[in-house]
Amino acid sequence: MTDPSATRRLATIVAADVVGYSRLVGQDEAGTVAELRRCRDEVVDPAITAHDGRIANTAGDSVLIEFTSLLDGVTCAVAIQAAMATRNAGVPEDRGIRFRIGINIGDVIERAGDILGDGVNLAARLEGLAPAGGICVSESVRNALGPNAPGKLFDLGPQTLKNIERPVRAYLLEAGEGPGVERLGAGDQARVGYCMAVDDISLAHTTVGSGYPLVIAGAWMTHLEREWDDPAWCNYLAGLGENFRLIRYDQRGNGMSDWDRVEIGFERMVDDYATIIDLYGHEKVALWGNSQGAAVAAAYAARNPDRVSHLILYGGYARGRRQRRDPEAEAESVALVTLIRQAWGRDNPAIRQTMTSMFMPDATAEEAAWFNNFQRACGPAENIARFREVFDSIDITAELDRIVCPTLVIHCAGDAVAPLAEGRLLAARIANARLVVLDSDSHMMTGRDPEFARCLDAVRDFMAEVIEAGSD
Repeated sequence: MTDPSATRRLATIVAADVVGYSRLVGQDEAGTVAELRRCRDEVVDPAITAHDGRIANTAGDSVLIEFTSLLDGVTCAVAIQAAMATRNAGVPEDRGIRFRIGINIGDVIERAGDILGDGVNLAARLEGLAPAGGICVSESVRNALGPNAPGKLFDLGPQTLKNIERPVRAYLLEAGEGPGVERLGAGDQARVGYCMAVDDISLAHTTVGSGYPLVIAGAWMTHLEREWDDPAWCNYLAGLGENFRLIRYDQRGNGMSDWDRVEIGFERMVDDYATIIDLYGHEKVALWGNSQGAAVAAAYAARNPDRVSHLILYGGYARGRRQRRDPEAEAESVALVTLIRQAWGRDNPAIRQTMTSMFMPDATAEEAAWFNNFQRACGPAENIARFREVFDSIDITAELDRIVCPTLVIHCAGDAVAPLAEGRLLAARIANARLVVLDSDSHMMTGRDPEFARCLDAVRDFMAEVIEAGSD
């Protein structure tokens, strides 16, 4: 039975305890307890207050803290460890009070002021990985921080933690300067080049990262340079680019590819994908198709089985809105295309805000404003409307049976752009497919979404399994 007094929300959880507390108490119980109280009064509690945190629970030497802001939680932890390092200067290592801290983003359940849940459990387990005076964070924290991390992050790799169902990738945070794990960004991307499509229009393309080639299918509204500022997609690029060589291009009619006098049709989009794959010359590649690009990637895989080693379909569909035997969805498609043609280029972002709300329902006001402006920069109204018509009218279900490569289908349960039923259809009709359902309402997740790290883990595990199987 549901407890009416319990509330659920997304929070930043900071878990801290004292290293070797039992040993310190055994050596000098009264002195240790008194010193811990002074550390709390003079360092820990003031730092929590200064960073708008809330102490949710304490037990002996441990403290559990909740923050609404991730950056506040992380900078608070850094401030505590810096102050404690100064305080412990000259104190023998086996005598001083030294904290270790774990940080996670996740859903919490509040009951009578205390917070509970898997997000809390993970923060506590991460704390156990931190060294004395150190901070250990989850991958969801690392992704959400992006370039705002107050220091360097050192990748510990996947960690198997007690009472946590699956391995968790963890990072040590070292404040200040020094070598560490640098997040990929626009500066790591190769210079954008151009090639000719089969009908002599120019396609912009580039690469980033290193490793097995993963070719991203062109989709609606992309821009090879501006996407690095996208509050959602930049996290996919940075995360995937750590392990794979991402080959990307802007679809005809938008981004940095030709906008004017271009034929926008599904077959031309598959041709463009083939042009990019051929250009880079790999014997075999892995394919990534998200949203509308999933149909492009799936069609290519069905028609070119000898060129494809893996297929990853994220938030995708084989049938557009006008092909799902749903009169309401068809009517929405017609209305949306009409609105795009009439209002896309206006300063008033109302129509673009509609798309933003569907793609990223958890976006902050700042993120939504950025994405609203980004959409207009991707292409003219007529091109954007034509893309929408094409993708809403496709039906490649008959081709799914011809896909023979291992396939991973990833779908958010509450996706408002592509219903989960479409992800299930892909997984059911493709012979070697596995389905991963993420507990998120987003079409494109931000890095702070607790399920984002699980998405990246699923891709890495899938690719590793297939590559290993192919080498046997």
